[in-house]
Amino acid sequence: MKAVVLVGGFGTRLRPLTLTTPKQMLPILHRPMIEHVLEHLASHGIDESVLSMGYRPDAFVDAYPDHVCAGVRVHYAIEPEPLDTAGAIRFAARHAGIAEQFLVVNGDVLTDLDLGALRAFHAEHGGEGTVALHQVEDPSAFGVVPTDVDGRVTAFVEKPARDEAPTDLINAGTYVLEAPVLDRIADGRKVSIEREVFPAMVAEGALFAMAGDTYWIDTGTPTKYLQAQMDLLRGLRGEPAVGIHPSAEIAVDAEVARSVIGEGAVIQTGATVRGSVVMAGARVGSGAVVERAIVGRRAVVGAGARVDDVAVLGDDATVGPGLRVSGGSVGVGERLESGAREVDLREVATREAGSLEVGRPGTEGR
Repeated sequence: MKAVVLVGGFGTRLRPLTLTTPKQMLPILHRPMIEHVLEHLASHGIDESVLSMGYRPDAFVDAYPDHVCAGVRVHYAIEPEPLDTAGAIRFAARHAGIAEQFLVVNGDVLTDLDLGALRAFHAEHGGEGTVALHQVEDPSAFGVVPTDVDGRVTAFVEKPARDEAPTDLINAGTYVLEAPVLDRIADGRKVSIEREVFPAMVAEGALFAMAGDTYWIDTGTPTKYLQAQMDLLRGLRGEPAVGIHPSAEIAVDAEVARSVIGEGAVIQTGATVRGSVVMAGARVGSGAVVERAIVGRRAVVGAGARVDDVAVLGDDATVGPGLRVSGGSVGVGERLESGAREVDLREVATREAGSLEVGRPGTEGR
């Protein structure tokens, strides 16, 4: 069985990290996210996939030039222009010559979903497609999928208001589809599977859904990106993982707790890192504090500085000595220096790639 893996999005909610790296190539415990996704596919007997790519496809091609990732053979389907979810599926499937039942997964979702059970459910119910569902507390950011007692989908409601959602079961981003579904997707234009294709299938009674209670997380925000790694450290998906890369340098009097410290990263004397991700080559200076934050590749947190409250530092960013960044983000190569340049991030407009991206920020000298 082949799988279409959707990896073409811009990852705007994870900027500035995604200004230099596609979201699915960001590290999850020292390995690109896409490797975790394909490893899960491989564990269920999927040995061939096609990556539906649009944004920075070279990052994938350069990382896996032999067309093998996590034991799965990969085809590269590069969209000539953004085609939306269904358009991307059709383009990738045709590119890979898919002409029989296939799987679709979102490349930014990490899950322990039993794909064998999903396929068995699909075969038992005999529809054109089967959607995996996941229960969430607030479904307003997702596609909501109510079903009848037999599992037949009765509606497909994309991102309803929280108090208007007919169910708390959402589209988990994994589908089993029959090849004729591809004929439902118009060629050469943007087509949404959630807003166009699935509703049409619902109207014909051709779409089913299977609810599950396995681990599932959409890594598309800084909070969820952090959580996905903390979950691995805590052992929520098996044995607790080791977060500190063997090549990382950590001073004997530094404190590192529940954190991922990347290859070649340096945590200097008296520094504290808690509940954070410090990527490859980054440096946390003497006495600095990084708590619930993401520090990009080769970024620097100066001596005595503090970065917290889900702040994100882009690659090669610098937070000068004694400064504080709480929430929000510091762009690729951006330098916040005490004295020479103190910046209230709340008053800075969002700029082009390589600059400061605004969230819920604040810096202060101390």
